[in-house]
Amino acid sequence: MAPGRLLEAEDHQRDAEFARIMHGKSFDKKGGLSAMRAKDAKAQKAALEEYFKHWDNKDAETETEEIREARRREYATLTRHYYNLATDLYEYGWGTSFHFCRFSYGEPFRQAIARHEHYLAHVMGLKPGMTVLDVGCGVGGPAREIAKFCGVNIIGFNNNDYQIERATRYAEREGLSKQVKFMKGDFMQMPFPDNTFDAVYAIEATVHAPSLEGVYSEICRVLKPGGVFGVYEWLMTDAYDNDNPEHRKIRLGIEQGDGISNMVKVSEGLAAFKAAGFELLHNEDLADRDDPVPWYYPLAGSFKHMQSIWDFPTIARMTWWGRGIVHRFVGTMEKFGLFPEGTQKTADSLALAADCLVAGGEKKLFTPMYLMVGRKPQ
Repeated sequence: MAPGRLLEAEDHQRDAEFARIMHGKSFDKKGGLSAMRAKDAKAQKAALEEYFKHWDNKDAETETEEIREARRREYATLTRHYYNLATDLYEYGWGTSFHFCRFSYGEPFRQAIARHEHYLAHVMGLKPGMTVLDVGCGVGGPAREIAKFCGVNIIGFNNNDYQIERATRYAEREGLSKQVKFMKGDFMQMPFPDNTFDAVYAIEATVHAPSLEGVYSEICRVLKPGGVFGVYEWLMTDAYDNDNPEHRKIRLGIEQGDGISNMVKVSEGLAAFKAAGFELLHNEDLADRDDPVPWYYPLAGSFKHMQSIWDFPTIARMTWWGRGIVHRFVGTMEKFGLFPEGTQKTADSLALAADCLVAGGEKKLFTPMYLMVGRKPQ
C-alpha cells in the first residue's frame, strides 16, 4: 500500500466538540471506572455504533479483503472512537502507559513498564535537550517517563481529544508542562514542517495506521537528517499463516479488541521501515528473548509469575473470576444508568483481545514489541 493513500479528512472542531459532549467532566476524573459515570449516553452510543460496525456480524471465516479495506479507509475514525470507548478501561486495568513489556525476576509491573520505556530511549541514544516526537502518545505515560529519564523535550501526538486532555492534566500534576506538551492530529498527515525533530519514537501505536510505510514515511519527513526513529511495533510473526483459520481468528480478535484496521507480518514491517527511507540500525523481536516471565503473563490471569504483592490487582482483573466480576459489575451499572450503554460490550471486546493476545504469544504468532531503530540519512 503506497504512502499517501487512504487518508481521512481531518476535522478537529468536530472531533473536539464530540469529545466535549461524550466525556463531559470525566477529563478531570482520576481515571478508570470513576470516569465512566460522567459520559454522555447518546454520544457513547454513537461512538459504539461507529466502532463496532466494523466487527459485528463479521468473523475470521467470512472476512474478505474488501472488509479489511473498509477498515483501512476509516482508520482514523475507527482508532479515535476505539479510544473514546476504551481509554478509561485501559487506565482501570493497566495504568497510564498503554503498552506491554518484558519482565525480569522479582520486578514489579510498574517498574517493568518503565524499564521498557527506558530501554527504547537508551537504544535510540536520547540526550538531554533533544526535541522528541512521541507518535501515538496515549494519555502520556511513556512521554512523562522518558522526559524524566532522559531530560528531553517531548511533543506527544495522537488523534483522540480525550486522551490529549488527560495527558495534559497528568503532565501538569507532575510539573512537566514545560517539558512535555501534547497535540491533536493524524499521524498519517502530521502538521509539522520537514526536518523538525531530533528523534521520534512510537510505542505500540503505529499499528493503528492503514499503511506502515505511509506512517513511517511521514515520520521520516518530520525527522531531522541524521535523526533516529525507534518503534515497538505490533506485528504478526512470519509463522502466521492467513490461510490457517485458527491463526486468522487470533489476528482478527486482536484487531477488534485493540482498534486495529490492518495488522501485518514482521517481514512486511521491516520492508515498510526500509521503504520509508530509514537506515536500519537494529531490529529484534524482544518477545522472542528467553525470558523466564512471558510478556503476556498479566493478561493470562495467572499468579505463578507475580513479582510483587502490588501486582495482585492487575493480575486479578484478568482471571476468569476477575473478568466475571467486572462483567457483572459493569452490566449492573449500565442497567441502572450509572455507566453508559455499551460499556459492557467494550469491556467484553477487550477481554476477547486479551485471550487472543495470550494465544498469539503462546503460539509465537504475534509480538507487541518488535523493535526497529533507524536513522534518517544525512
